[in-house]
Amino acid sequence: MRPAVGVVIPTRGDRPGPLRAALTGVVAQEYAGRVEVVVVADGVPASVVTRQVSGVSGSAPGCAAGLVAGSAAGLVAGVEAGGAARSVRVLDNRRAAGLPGARNTGISVLGTDLVAFCDDDDLWLPGKLAAQVAALAEEPDAGFASCAVEVEYGDRRVPRLAGIGHVTHRHLTRSRMMMVHSSTFLFRRGWTWVDESAPAGQNEDWDLALRAAWRHPIVHVDRPLVRVRWGSSHYAGRWADRIAGLEWMLARHPGLAAEPRGAARVYGQLAFCHAALGRRREAARWSLRAFSTRPGEPRAAVALAVAGGLVSPRAVLHALHRRGHGI
Repeated sequence: MRPAVGVVIPTRGDRPGPLRAALTGVVAQEYAGRVEVVVVADGVPASVVTRQVSGVSGSAPGCAAGLVAGSAAGLVAGVEAGGAARSVRVLDNRRAAGLPGARNTGISVLGTDLVAFCDDDDLWLPGKLAAQVAALAEEPDAGFASCAVEVEYGDRRVPRLAGIGHVTHRHLTRSRMMMVHSSTFLFRRGWTWVDESAPAGQNEDWDLALRAAWRHPIVHVDRPLVRVRWGSSHYAGRWADRIAGLEWMLARHPGLAAEPRGAARVYGQLAFCHAALGRRREAARWSLRAFSTRPGEPRAAVALAVAGGLVSPRAVLHALHRRGHGI
């Protein structure tokens, strides 16, 4: 019997179109096991989100015509996809406001064998769930899985592969490895929780992956099975929050500073964020620290260019995003 999977989709209610697409992608997975979806409304009443997702349908063979809004309790509907049960609920965030609390609200109400995340602006591609469940089943000691992604930005889609089948703690300290993305996460229930102290929800997924990899290497399916949509993120351009999140990571994970390549990357990101806010002195300070840690760190050079007014942060991100990369 296939393990039951619970899927947590946090939403702020301001992206009904992408949310419906995300939910459709989850419901349509051709996975021969029960899938229980919890959409967690953060900062907006669950009733509003329930109306937004009413009528969502899956496209897998045997999937019912659609989900019909149910009671005010938040049950949207149950359907059959490929002969397996699918259910969808919409709940209010019952924990700390923000993305980490919304994720933990979903985890807390699920009784499934496995838990997965999908952000409301991302899309699971066909075969995602079955491939990851099979990969975890092959390694009983492992508790956490990820997969490669394709980054969608404007009219471009760029695959981001890891080139490996296991992601270790050191991999994640040397590089953020953006393909180890929250929408790819699948883990055994009880394996971990999201840290709600993450400032403004920044880097909660990187923190979660680091803690998981410390226990056991993450099982990675190196095929792009999730489409990550850049350009509509709630966090884009929130430079002060990004600074707080990076400083939180440095304090929480001392190993980041001990790995020169990873440390220089974080210092360069801090320099860039300060430059984007017009804080030239701070940008120069963090750039110098990045160069001292790793001579030639490109983020530090870019930060200095932004601080000097040679290029805008928006232009830098646009150029990087078109190549499937971030700062």
